[in-house]
Amino acid sequence: MSTPVARSVPAAISAVLARDRWALAGTVTVVVIALAAIFADVLTALEGHDPYTYDSSALDVNTGLPAGPFGGVSGDHWFGVEPLTGRDLFAIVVHGARTSFLIGLAATLVSIGLGVLVGAAAGYLGGWVDRVVTWSADVFLGFPYLVFMIALGAVVPAEFPRVLLLVVVIGFFGWPSTARVVRAQVLTLKERNFVKAARVLGASPWQVFRTELLPNLWGPVLVMATLSVPGKIGLEAALSFLGVGVLPPTPSWGRSISAAIDWVGVDPMYLIFPGVALFAVTWGFNALGDGLRDALDPRWGGNR
Repeated sequence: MSTPVARSVPAAISAVLARDRWALAGTVTVVVIALAAIFADVLTALEGHDPYTYDSSALDVNTGLPAGPFGGVSGDHWFGVEPLTGRDLFAIVVHGARTSFLIGLAATLVSIGLGVLVGAAAGYLGGWVDRVVTWSADVFLGFPYLVFMIALGAVVPAEFPRVLLLVVVIGFFGWPSTARVVRAQVLTLKERNFVKAARVLGASPWQVFRTELLPNLWGPVLVMATLSVPGKIGLEAALSFLGVGVLPPTPSWGRSISAAIDWVGVDPMYLIFPGVALFAVTWGFNALGDGLRDALDPRWGGNR
């Protein structure tokens, strides 16, 4: 059997995008939605509306529903308007993308960072450190964190930055799965000759981690991060759907979907656009992550 050829992370990403159409489509989807989030102010300025202004002229005065067919979709309101308020739905969706991406990416950085540090320490140091980390990961994986998040969101004062709260809480509860994978990788890598040589030459545990282990963990970590982002975005949407996520008037896909449930029987368009946006970004990250998982196979880790 031939030995797998080592490849860098950028080379593996380029390879998977060149041969995997689903991964490429997922990447394009994520990039398009990310650009919409980044340039949300420009896009809403082009349309001429913002996500905060109420517009009764876009509503039927008798029912409070959007005036016109398809939820009020028109050249003036590209995605229609919100029932009762007349707020522009296109502005809500693109600004909601900014909220979802910010929380999803920041929470992923928190969970991946904690997971890598804790998992590497457990795998490399072993002993009581490994036992404590393994036990803690089992406890956190079995902990009803959604109930805890709902309770925490209900008791934290409204003055506390809700985006920061969601990033910290969602990120903190996301480390165990990453730690388990990193621990298993480190247990294998620390038996490699280049790690043993570094220890014999007197390198400290931090130096071994930074110079020998971490470069060989980038592949699995990148895959886990890519697959973790949609879960974090979905969890933020779920918390906003339940009313304990970001607070009004900050646009949020989850809160828009929650509000649309009351109107889906008479105005389904209000549900379609934020629902499709949430589905698209979740599918895009998962398609990209699946492709990267095939390209950055752990068998390549550590080859020199």
